[in-house]
Amino acid sequence: MMNKKMNTRSMEQQVVTNFSGSNLVNSDLGGVKAHKGQFNHSALHSSDFSGADLTGSSFKSSDVRNANFDGANLTDCSFLALDLSKASFNKSILVRTNFNSSQLDGATFTGVRLKDVTLTTTDLKTTKFKDCLFDGVDFKYADLSGQRFDGQTFIGVKFDRAALSNTSFKGATLSNVSFHPGFTLTKKYYRLIKTICFDGATMDKLTYAALKGMEANLSKVTVN
Repeated sequence: MMNKKMNTRSMEQQVVTNFSGSNLVNSDLGGVKAHKGQFNHSALHSSDFSGADLTGSSFKSSDVRNANFDGANLTDCSFLALDLSKASFNKSILVRTNFNSSQLDGATFTGVRLKDVTLTTTDLKTTKFKDCLFDGVDFKYADLSGQRFDGQTFIGVKFDRAALSNTSFKGATLSNVSFHPGFTLTKKYYRLIKTICFDGATMDKLTYAALKGMEANLSKVTVN
């Protein structure tokens, strides 16, 4: 009898957290707890997930435009191949969160520590980052052209093979950061590196040496 009750409870939990293929436009889901929730192929436009605990949840091929994830726990969540345009991540918990091949036009990340987050193969030209700490973040193949990371902190971050034309790191702190192109350095890549602004930035010796070897403009950089 006890096992039967436990199995029933487990099935109920499965039903509650599986919202794949659902129409949840403008839904109020603020503060909910949905570990390993399934929100795949769903309509989530303008939904409110503020303060929710969505640890381990999956969002795949869904419409999540204008969604509110402020203060939400998004640890181990997967946002794959979906539309997050103008979504808000103010003081969200982002640990091992995977944003891959997703649309983040106009999305905002404010006061966030991004820990071991992947933002790969994603267009981030108009994504807004403010007062963030990037710790172990992977930007491989991301388009960061014209992005402004002024005054923010980067620790163990990989910008390998990312598009970085005219990106700004004014006053930023960089430690153990990689800008490797993934191929033999070419004149085109040297020209691209020269467009990145590091004025007023502080960086460790290894990061400085690597960028100097790529002929980046480091005349106004402080080396620790």
